Amino acid sequence: MFDKLLANLHFLAAMLLFIIGFYTMLTDSNLIKKVIGLNIMDTGIFLFFISLGYSGGPAGGEANPLPSALMYGGLAAAVSLTAFGLAMIVRLYKYYGTIDADEIMSKRGEAE
Repeated sequence: MFDKLLANLHFLAAMLLFIIGFYTMLTDSNLIKKVIGLNIMDTGIFLFFISLGYSGGPAGGEANPLPSALMYGGLAAAVSLTAFGLAMIVRLYKYYGTIDADEIMSKRGEAE
């Protein structure tokens, strides 16, 4: 059993990264930290899919190029989403004066 765990350690690392990012997004009210959590989740997903494309063997084996090519597109989407999210956070900060999600929601409640 321990041998199988060591052989699939990259899957465990991908799952751990995803859980850390998800936990960060759920528990932190700072919007910048939520974006960082989203990026950590993306990294876990990228690691998982690239690991699926690897077929182990002697001398490093070989890798299926399809998951790597798909992850390049995913990486471009993740960078675009991060840039858009950070731009929205800057706009929220200029309007509300804070990047704390709870404070923004309370200020929105006062305005209505």
